[in-house]
Amino acid sequence: MPDAELNSLLTIALMAAFADGAKHEPERLRMRELASKLGGGRVDLAELDRKVLLERAPLAEVVRPLSTPALRQYAFELAVTVVDSDGVHGEAEGAFLRDLAAALGLPADAAARVVADADAIAAAPTADAPGAPARLVVGRVMPDVAELDRRIVNASITNAALELLPDSLASMAILPLQVRLVYKVGQAYGYPLDQGHIKEFIATLGVGLTGQYLEEFGRKLLGGLLGAVLGGLGRAIGRQAASSGMSFATTWALGQVAKQYYGGGRTLDAAKLKAAFAPLLEQGQGMMQRYGGEIAERAKTIDVRNLPALIRQV
Repeated sequence: MPDAELNSLLTIALMAAFADGAKHEPERLRMRELASKLGGGRVDLAELDRKVLLERAPLAEVVRPLSTPALRQYAFELAVTVVDSDGVHGEAEGAFLRDLAAALGLPADAAARVVADADAIAAAPTADAPGAPARLVVGRVMPDVAELDRRIVNASITNAALELLPDSLASMAILPLQVRLVYKVGQAYGYPLDQGHIKEFIATLGVGLTGQYLEEFGRKLLGGLLGAVLGGLGRAIGRQAASSGMSFATTWALGQVAKQYYGGGRTLDAAKLKAAFAPLLEQGQGMMQRYGGEIAERAKTIDVRNLPALIRQV
């Protein structure tokens, strides 16, 4: 990918991450790390920061290097995914997406459909959650732990399969599916959770929602999978399969640490949660090979037109 196009995509992603008006320092650091990894010296990190944080470069200038309709469509879908990575977007983020679509020359109705699809996916994890905030149920429920483990592995396989797909909508579903898994684990132990609590739990582990998606974008780009979106290089599943292990491992570790947390009555503090998560993440990475065949088969069966239903099945 030419330097100008790569810089444009990274700038759009960072602008989307900050579209709510907040300067999320962890996400900024992740973006700098990603830009350095992807660019191999080709990305001017200081220039990236300047455009987004200081000068707020006009969108028309930012998108100019994106010369093909496919690349412009992908840039918009990338921004939508970043905006919705922590839940359905807000008013300021919606305004940014409308301005971006106009700058990219995308039809307003087509852009609105992409946003609506992403919002449906973002809302799916707790679509059946009660309206009340998280609370302890008197007389804690003791679930079937073996069944919970099967649920966790199944969700991990699905997320690894989603990362094998070139479709942007497939990428959008990975983070909501992780939120859904934590929700279902908490529910199994008698905790009706709201999405805000789940996000705080995941953030405590150091798994930034937006940052995680940006890292996944980087893995797809480095693995050659974006060629399937941008010009017909095929799915490149062979090259991408190894990197999809991170989605598998992160999902599996989230599920396992959620079992410890809710199964233990939510008594673990932030330091203990982080300490528990790190070895589980490493263990999950080691499990990837065992499920490689199932992941490849799952990727063939996923209907990207019905991802909210897929998420709710977890």
